[in-house]
Amino acid sequence: MLSADDRFAITDLINLHGHLTDNGDFDGWPALFAEDVVYDVTAIGGGVLVGIPACRDAALALGENNPVAHHVTNIVVNEVADGTVRALSKGFGVLTDGTVGSVTYEDTIQRIGAGWKITHRIVRPRRTPLHP
Repeated sequence: MLSADDRFAITDLINLHGHLTDNGDFDGWPALFAEDVVYDVTAIGGGVLVGIPACRDAALALGENNPVAHHVTNIVVNEVADGTVRALSKGFGVLTDGTVGSVTYEDTIQRIGAGWKITHRIVRPRRTPLHP
């Protein structure tokens, strides 16, 4: 069972992504991601990236097309097995022209060393509203 301290640490981990990314602090990413992280941005046209260097290279290649701000909210944390955690969160990014896009982050998080790290992330855009 996850402790309250674990839940806080995992929530902070997810929140830290936007701060590091928006500041271009790719040297800080090893605090967030496993070295061999699988970062699936297929649904937004980026394919499946494996490893921190591939993620960094993809972010740099986007250049001016990167959001100027990444925000995350609605974090839900669930332990699934043997200390593996699944986290679901909503994200939105603000682009340079002021437009905003919404995504869902589906994270697999594991304890690595003394802390928690994202080992797998799927980014799914939200482009259509609910139709009852």
